[in-house]
Amino acid sequence: MEPNFWLERWQKSEIGFHSKDVQPALEKHWPALNVAKGARVLVPLCGKSLDMVWLADKGYSIVGAELSKLAVDTFFAERGLTPDVRNVDGFTVKSSGPYELWCGDFFALTREKVSADAAYDRAALVAMPPEMQPEYAEKLAELISFQSQILLIGLDYNSSEMQGPPFAIPRIAVQTLFEDDFNVTLLEARDGLTKSEHLAKKGVTRLEEAAYLMRRRP
Repeated sequence: MEPNFWLERWQKSEIGFHSKDVQPALEKHWPALNVAKGARVLVPLCGKSLDMVWLADKGYSIVGAELSKLAVDTFFAERGLTPDVRNVDGFTVKSSGPYELWCGDFFALTREKVSADAAYDRAALVAMPPEMQPEYAEKLAELISFQSQILLIGLDYNSSEMQGPPFAIPRIAVQTLFEDDFNVTLLEARDGLTKSEHLAKKGVTRLEEAAYLMRRRP
């Protein structure tokens, strides 16, 4: 993941990856995790996602990680919130109410900083090129507690039709990336092309959107 690429996408408002709706798979499958209300939920590469609002409305504390200051500022502005700001080891941390967003390099985060009880990944793994995916999976496992769970949304398509991001993550790849630390369960796989017009325009003819539940191994 090239930092300047993502920063430029936000500067130019080329954010076709941002959804104007809450992810249906989050609404449908989050209850399966049985995460206690009040728990801290890590949302990596959170952007200005409305999924964070949905989780907060359900009673969770949100710990977002995002590279783009513009994305973080826009999230709070769209909520009408003026966040408190502090600097922590190279991160700018903005917080208000249930939201605590860490702006900086995701890979520089530590468990001591975010102390999350669960994680929700809709757009982070798919943003990573294949050579960075193992490092991302390892970092995600490191950041959340030893009794934690993850809800992950993955995409799969014919990689010959488009160069990511988002990158194709076949089911077997998800299993391989996370199986050392988690039991991986496929919750649902559905056709995602009808709601991904920007990918269809890029030539993608088949798009599988899959939801995975990952429970930490004993």
